[in-house]
Amino acid sequence: MALGLSAPPAAVLTQRRWTNAAGAALTTLGLHAGLIALLLTSWTPTMDAPVATQVMQTQLISLPSPAPVLPEPPVAEPVEAPPPPVQVEAPAPQVEQADLAFKRAEREREAEQQRKQQMEHRREEQARRDEQQRREQERERLAEQARLDAQRRQAEAEAAARAEAAERARQAAAADAASRQYLPIAKKPPVYPQRALDSGLQGACTVSYTVDVQGRVRSPKVVGDCHPLFIRPSLIAAQSFRYQPRIVDGRAVEVPNVQNTFHYRIE
Repeated sequence: MALGLSAPPAAVLTQRRWTNAAGAALTTLGLHAGLIALLLTSWTPTMDAPVATQVMQTQLISLPSPAPVLPEPPVAEPVEAPPPPVQVEAPAPQVEQADLAFKRAEREREAEQQRKQQMEHRREEQARRDEQQRREQERERLAEQARLDAQRRQAEAEAAARAEAAERARQAAAADAASRQYLPIAKKPPVYPQRALDSGLQGACTVSYTVDVQGRVRSPKVVGDCHPLFIRPSLIAAQSFRYQPRIVDGRAVEVPNVQNTFHYRIE
């Protein structure tokens, strides 16, 4: 700890110098006066008998004034800061100290329990947030999957509808083309057999044949179930049919496996 020493002011030093000089002068004068008084008191003339006169020569000696002795500047002693007051606590009774220790431990235990409860609450809250986020992601995934499935089903339905429409159009076009190429020009119904009429017999008979390049029926034959009474009139009727020939690449071609079903009904 550094202590600052302040020098005495100049006026004080000057006054001290004059005081020392005056003291030295007074001291010198006092010495001279004392010496003269000593000489005077030691020499006393007697009136009774003359004595030889003694001559005493004195010489005033001027002594040089002593050099003023400057006092050493006082050295300021380091001032130490007073120590802080020591608070002396009265010793608490043993019972109060034990009670305070118990209360302190109880507060620490409660603080630790509260900290654990807060941490548990944070963990539960984080778990709830994670579960909610997972459920939202699952719902979004299911919604996206359902949307994709709906789009896929819609695309499949549209594709199936287009394919079905295309197939119907193709079949219609093929049937239309086939019908235009070998449209029947003349179809004579078969003669109902008399015996079948007498017996009240009804039925159907399918005949398959080939339409040649002239549009005539060739090689007729009965296919499927047909009552014997209806075979002959069905073949005769099919043989009399006339068709418009089928034209492919500008040429007439045969059309095989043309079928016609004759229905025999009594009205």
